Amino acid sequence: MASPPPLAPAQKDSDLSPPASSSRSSFLSPFSPVTNAYSRLSSWRKALNLPQPGTIENIQKEVRNTHLTNFFFDGARADLTKAMSMSPMFQVTHSFALGSQTAPSSYNFGAVYVSDDILLQGGVDNEGSLNGRFTKSWTGGHTSKAQMQLTSTPGHSMIQMDHDISGSDFSANLRAVNPSPVDGTGIYMGSVLQSVTKHLAVGVEGILQKPSPEHSEFGLQYYAKYVGGTGPNVDNEPSGNPGAPPPAYKDGTWIATASIQPSSSVQTTYWHKLSDKLEVAADLMVINVPQRRDAVATLGARWDLRMSAFRAQLDSTGKVSALLEQRFAPSFMFLVSGEIDHFKNSAKVGVGVMIESSTLTPEEMGMVPPGGMP
Repeated sequence: MASPPPLAPAQKDSDLSPPASSSRSSFLSPFSPVTNAYSRLSSWRKALNLPQPGTIENIQKEVRNTHLTNFFFDGARADLTKAMSMSPMFQVTHSFALGSQTAPSSYNFGAVYVSDDILLQGGVDNEGSLNGRFTKSWTGGHTSKAQMQLTSTPGHSMIQMDHDISGSDFSANLRAVNPSPVDGTGIYMGSVLQSVTKHLAVGVEGILQKPSPEHSEFGLQYYAKYVGGTGPNVDNEPSGNPGAPPPAYKDGTWIATASIQPSSSVQTTYWHKLSDKLEVAADLMVINVPQRRDAVATLGARWDLRMSAFRAQLDSTGKVSALLEQRFAPSFMFLVSGEIDHFKNSAKVGVGVMIESSTLTPEEMGMVPPGGMP
């Protein structure tokens, strides 16, 4: 007679409970369409391998570096800089300006501290006005910034706070200018710039102005950026100038940008890197508001040589300007600038020097190898 089959072992209560993943899946099931769509979108964006477009704040960076608008000065100017430390970097600067037709004579003392993830910069002028800037880099492409200015002139003191988010194919920024936690007044801005192809990026910026608790105004501004030609210098190919850092873009690259504020203005720019020493840029600003209808076109070029840089600019208001920066030694630079306004029949001339010194030894600055090394 055959023996009966053995009995199965008794199951424990823990074996009868559903797995933890099943409970989590049931909890997240109402959100599964959203999570699945986000996963598919992330996979699609990763497969496209889109480039990082930069930020809206710097969308016209190449044009600004080519034109003279942020570099021109008149009168006499001297900047004396002394490096106190290289790692982390700490330096102080004494700046003098006098004889300008557009600004009073001034003196400014500034200091800069830079480490791997922190930047501190501050200054004070002869009138007692203070300004400062703080930047902190976090992990995951997050950067926090703060900027302030304190002055005795009514209405000119300000504080600004920013937070930047930099992804693989997008950038975003949140900004608050003179925010008041009591009544919510201030200026609040938010922007995002997204690459949609390997060459084209589009973005939008929203601005909320609230001068008083009862009054507010909101506006949108739209941006587009197209990078053509050979494109970014992803391989970090060296520059034609010895000792210069690798350029951001290869020779032959061109960048076109457009910004549209539907209620008031349109601005377009074009920048072209013809060679490692020559860049050209054009800018067109069209303003259409009830009190003013105007258009200004600007054309500029920049030549970078081994020990000097020359900028020239011409605009539709009749101004022709130029700036020469000549470095005679690693620690001494001479600057001369000039502008002729044909419509107003006036001229401006500026002369300046920049002198750098250091308390560090050449070995500490990395200029020569330490003793005992070839």
